[in-house]
Amino acid sequence: MSQSAGEAPSDKAPGGHYFITPGGPERRRVVAMRFWDTDWDFETAAGVFSADRLDPGTAVLLRECVPPSLGQAPGPPRFLDLGCGYGVIATALAVGVPTAEVDAVDVNERALALCAANAARHLVADRVHPLLPDQADPAIRYDEIWSNPPIRIGKAALRELLLTWLGRLTEHGVARLVVSKNLGADSLQKWLVTQGWLAERSASAKGYRVLSVFRP
Repeated sequence: MSQSAGEAPSDKAPGGHYFITPGGPERRRVVAMRFWDTDWDFETAAGVFSADRLDPGTAVLLRECVPPSLGQAPGPPRFLDLGCGYGVIATALAVGVPTAEVDAVDVNERALALCAANAARHLVADRVHPLLPDQADPAIRYDEIWSNPPIRIGKAALRELLLTWLGRLTEHGVARLVVSKNLGADSLQKWLVTQGWLAERSASAKGYRVLSVFRP
């Protein structure tokens, strides 16, 4: 859901934003991509983030982080794809961890509809739950949060967003965030530390940082 300067204007919602529900025709199409040694097809449309390709930041995140293994954790693991877009990460997590329940949160209702369609395409619709932010149960705690966060909503809004959702990690949970170095990844890491989180740079590639964020 985060913004990329290289995206085609024709795929932007009115005003140039992906973090609102767009108007106008969807112009749905299918995009092929490969990660985790698997070929994937995802349905996309105009007005959603990175509609014509796997976003480079998300590609780095998926290359550097493999499907999680939670060992003998009690009950099915619970994951969150924060800013899910058309559901690449949410769908991949559900496929990669067959017992997982995955909440896929976005403010763009067109993206949520595509996320549901892509979960169904990959036979995990029963375990992927596309949600608007206020539809997510605040009592749920997540074992892992994966996110290409919406940097361009502004620093204050981004910080509020992250503190809200990071607070829903389990005691030993981890958030995996991918952020462009040019859009403030290093300063975001430092800020998270000032807020009492353990924030480590776990990978760096193609101008992006992958941050692993834990409770202290």
